[in-house]
Amino acid sequence: MTCALYLITPPTLDPEQFRPALIEALEGGDVACVQLRLQTPDGGPAPRDAVRDAARILMPEVQSRDVAFIINDDAELAGELAAGGVHIGQDDMTVRHARGFVGPDAIVGVTCHDSRHLAMEAAEAGADYVAFGAFFPTSTKAAKSHADPEILEIWSTTTTVPCVAIGGITLDNCQPLVQAGAEFIAVVSAVWDHPAGPGAAVKAFNAILSET
Repeated sequence: MTCALYLITPPTLDPEQFRPALIEALEGGDVACVQLRLQTPDGGPAPRDAVRDAARILMPEVQSRDVAFIINDDAELAGELAAGGVHIGQDDMTVRHARGFVGPDAIVGVTCHDSRHLAMEAAEAGADYVAFGAFFPTSTKAAKSHADPEILEIWSTTTTVPCVAIGGITLDNCQPLVQAGAEFIAVVSAVWDHPAGPGAAVKAFNAILSET
């Protein structure tokens, strides 16, 4: 399976001002999904109304291009908005509970840090993908664990549930993760803060993914 790009939004944004950057990224090349992950300046979850407003502006741009739109943490809101799915952490609800909100056909992804045990539990509960990380230092979100690329290799060769690599991934360091077996690489600042713009970043990532 070819590795695909999984975009995560900046933690703070004005949705109308961010929309052109999102469109540019989506038109820069193949993107598997976009996760809306908004936070307050102190790192806490953004108010639900702010997430709802951002989703209503940004989700149509994503879904109109046949790209999955994922809501972070809030399965109830994801179900309400008919988003493509939800990404939940270990401190959020269970996979089964999340599935009850988003429905059988939506995506439920689970953060599993550096633990194959947590990933197996998530997979057995019906998760559509598991996310491992952080693989590299990141300023976007305080990392609770550090994962080694070996976990991707072991997971991808022993299970069928896709895995996402996350945490500090850039154009310069993504290749070993792809080679280790990541089906998706999750990227934040390496796309949105790219000096040539998000479209150029997506194009560059896709070039690496197609060659690895």
